Amino acid sequence: MKTNIIYKCLLPVFLLLVSSCELDQTNPNSATDEQVLNTREGIIALSIGLRQNYSTNGLSSVMLAPTVTAREMKGIATFTNTLELEAGGTTLPTANGIILGYWSAMQRQMSMCESIISKAPNVGGIEPGLLSGIMAQAYLFKAMALTSLATTFEHANLNSSTTEPVQFVPRAQVFAEALRLLDLGVAGINTTAPSASFTSLVSGTDFDLRNTLYAYQARINLMAGNNAKALASANLVDLSKKSSYTYTTLSPNPLYTIYNVTKSYRPRENFGLPAGLFEAADKRLAFYFTTPRDVINTDPVVTLTGFAAAQTTSIPVYLTDEIKLIKAEATLRTDGPLATALALINEVRTQVSGDPFGVNAGLPAYSGAVTKDALLLEVYKQRCAELYLSGLKWDDTRRFVRPVPPADNSERNRIFYPYPDQERINNKNTPADPAI
Repeated sequence: MKTNIIYKCLLPVFLLLVSSCELDQTNPNSATDEQVLNTREGIIALSIGLRQNYSTNGLSSVMLAPTVTAREMKGIATFTNTLELEAGGTTLPTANGIILGYWSAMQRQMSMCESIISKAPNVGGIEPGLLSGIMAQAYLFKAMALTSLATTFEHANLNSSTTEPVQFVPRAQVFAEALRLLDLGVAGINTTAPSASFTSLVSGTDFDLRNTLYAYQARINLMAGNNAKALASANLVDLSKKSSYTYTTLSPNPLYTIYNVTKSYRPRENFGLPAGLFEAADKRLAFYFTTPRDVINTDPVVTLTGFAAAQTTSIPVYLTDEIKLIKAEATLRTDGPLATALALINEVRTQVSGDPFGVNAGLPAYSGAVTKDALLLEVYKQRCAELYLSGLKWDDTRRFVRPVPPADNSERNRIFYPYPDQERINNKNTPADPAI
């Protein structure tokens, strides 16, 4: 894909509202990209904008397409794109607009981050503590975009381009590049701690850059099969802290918009899980869902609440119990002590209060077989409930070797997405589509 992002939507206070920009629109009275990206104010504005872009447009993709594919949500609208995504399998065509939107959103995010990474170090007037935070955040959000591509496509590009068709590499290399970027971010803030001006001008107090970097190192290392590194990174996350995306009525919560405004999709009952993978007494059911229950096309669906409760409801960047479950899984996959993994699982299962975001399972302690395989299955079950609609379940189904479509669509209806037609038309490097 040739990306062409023109940053000409700076407000007088330099707040970049990416979603309102007209791409490729020329305004002779506005600053050029080069002028904006060579000023301190422009770099700060774009740094604010790239996080806002991911928290709205990026998450709109991450929390929609993969959650339908992973059977957490059901497409109920009669629009062709929705019906194709809901059906999955070979019914999902390369022309599907939702898949194109997902691909394009991540390319846009990458391009914004790359502009910061290449330009910010050369702009005068950015003090070291502000620069370290700006650079680390750009590394982080590019790593997020790369990971989103690697969890949905077999191959993806490592960099965007405005001039040449991008090159594709296998998803293992995409994960590796994401981790390299996160390492650069961590090294940068460890060398020069982000200053108070970074917090006040760029990140705000609700977004915890350091712990988010560690959490994503843990998450992506787990996806990549680097279990010892995942455990080491998870141990660095301060579980007394939280990191959130915040919203306003002008920049609303994307979950609320998708599921409570457009109403083209509805959550499946019991996290969309088949019998045996959920527990009726799980208090997370009441956190994520309200009680009304309908049957649409024979499938029970419920109304969504939780992190989709209102336009201004915050969404966690990661959950503290995800970190505990990463520790448990990494411990099991490195043949660590079963008792250690079991204790971490029970911390998640038996929690009745105290979660920073109010996601408490309130279940009795685990009573099943204490074997590696049994405990790994329990980790998967807990992840499905705890991380509902985070966009993580689809990749979990691969890592935990869950039933494979088309023989069994109960937990996913595709293995990977096909590449968008628009990419293939414009880029001769686009790989062959996966069979399903």
